Amino acid sequence: MQAGESMSLAQIQAFLECSEEVEFKAGNKEDLYEWVNQTLRHLDYGKLKRSGRGLVRRYVAKMTGLSRAQATRLLGMYLRGEAVRPKPYRRRRFAERYTRADAELLASVDEAHDTISGPATQKILQRARYEFQDAQYTRLAELSVAQLYRMRKSRAYRQRFTSYQPTRPTKISIGERRRPEPNGRPGYLRVDTVHQGDQDGIKGVYNINAVDEVTQWETLGAVAEISEAWLIPVLEAMMAQFPFRILGFHSDNGSEYINHKVAELLKKLLIEQTKSRPRRSNDNGLVESKNGAVVRKHMGYTHIAARHAEEMEVFYERYMNPYVNFHRPCGVPEEVVTNAKGKVKRVYRWYATPWEILRQLPDLAKYLKGGVTIQDLERRAKAQTDTAAAAEMQQAKAKLFANVHAKKTA
Repeated sequence: MQAGESMSLAQIQAFLECSEEVEFKAGNKEDLYEWVNQTLRHLDYGKLKRSGRGLVRRYVAKMTGLSRAQATRLLGMYLRGEAVRPKPYRRRRFAERYTRADAELLASVDEAHDTISGPATQKILQRARYEFQDAQYTRLAELSVAQLYRMRKSRAYRQRFTSYQPTRPTKISIGERRRPEPNGRPGYLRVDTVHQGDQDGIKGVYNINAVDEVTQWETLGAVAEISEAWLIPVLEAMMAQFPFRILGFHSDNGSEYINHKVAELLKKLLIEQTKSRPRRSNDNGLVESKNGAVVRKHMGYTHIAARHAEEMEVFYERYMNPYVNFHRPCGVPEEVVTNAKGKVKRVYRWYATPWEILRQLPDLAKYLKGGVTIQDLERRAKAQTDTAAAAEMQQAKAKLFANVHAKKTA
């Protein structure tokens, strides 16, 4: 190939005629392009006539093993004044829309809220941008649920925060004997007890979970024992934290409620009491799901001694209950008929905090307790951002657990 750089057009034509059956193939791409450059420069390709250019194109294609189209492309580059050299490889990729800072910000939000579902996290990001005017959430506010889950798998996210939750079996509730009918009115509670386990034959603290069926307004309490002496003050404190009047009380058939003392206690405190009925596994599903999504998620499954019940009650009232009701979005079920037989499927198109759900009810003022106003509730909701309230709750929870473990070690 080096000898061919000094050949004339006549010699090139003779070479092509005698080597018609011979094929050449270049090995090194850089050397190939350099040879094409030198050959075209020696032949002064830009001043050749059409016939001469065609002859040179055939010669270049023969010597390099390139196709006619490839040889024409190289000659065109030379005529445009460009250096005949290979273009650097650039991999095709989409432009990045979300930065490493966005992934780290999402990780901080998940860490504060204990990694709730994608739609609920999406709602928190949107509220942070549009409700609380935080500019750093501008891009994340447009994040889709699918992209949110993909971002949770990114390296930047995992370097900032990684959470593992083992799969646990779902407990099936035992139906109800009479179903409460709220008819869109707040104040019909679903109540259940979550026990913090036994250790060395000693009972742990009992978490009392009460959830309103319509608005999902949730109040948590803690008692050392399931007895009238312990339940009365805690239940009264829990009822006082609901902003609306209590109209009904529904519980499953757990052993803590199937006794005359508790039945008498609930009868004295509440207007209407309903109980579970057999073979209806989803009747008390709302509070059962909240037990896993809220109580177990934050308080765990480990044993907490009964003597810590008062500390937990203070934590629930000051930090957990305001966070859950004003700053933690939850899915609002919408019933959709799926076939001609009337089968109903629940879909979750709207995620909102319990306060936002309550605020959407018509004639809200008539359900509120005396002395409670919509303006007061709105002021409480706007006092902190969602993530700030979650961070404050996490700090209080860490302090509570540190105290519990310190006493256990002692």
